[in-house]
Amino acid sequence: MIVRMETPPLTSDPAAYACMIIHKPAEEVVQAFVDPAVATRFWYSGSSGPMVAGAEVRWEWERYGASAEVRVEEVEEGRLIRFQWGNYEQPTTVELRCTPRAAGSTFVEVTETGFQGSKDDTVRWVNDTVGGFTTVLCALKCLLEHGIELNAVADHHPA
Repeated sequence: MIVRMETPPLTSDPAAYACMIIHKPAEEVVQAFVDPAVATRFWYSGSSGPMVAGAEVRWEWERYGASAEVRVEEVEEGRLIRFQWGNYEQPTTVELRCTPRAAGSTFVEVTETGFQGSKDDTVRWVNDTVGGFTTVLCALKCLLEHGIELNAVADHHPA
């Protein structure tokens, strides 16, 4: 007898989530993402401009020959950045939320939503995104807390 098991449907849209405490004030953490002079030290290698509400910027990852078009939806100083990126026919939305904690620390949460495609493709995409944003947060933590440029994003996928 062959028993076939049906894969249950998802009960909610998939979302990628990564988080970390960074021992710096929330305003400094948000500014690190907003300012390309800082963000290029822990995330991407080039940007066409700062993240301000309504801006459309292009990010480059030179080592990988990759780029992303980014539409900044909202920036709330010391609290929140929301943007869309990727293929504009099927963009995803990223929310970077910073919650101040005791002793000048910040709890940083990154959530990405809007994934589309087959279940297999979506699972791979969400998994890659969680790993990517975890790497970004680790690199940001090293830079802001210790002044170390970790190069974790650049070294994530060796040539």
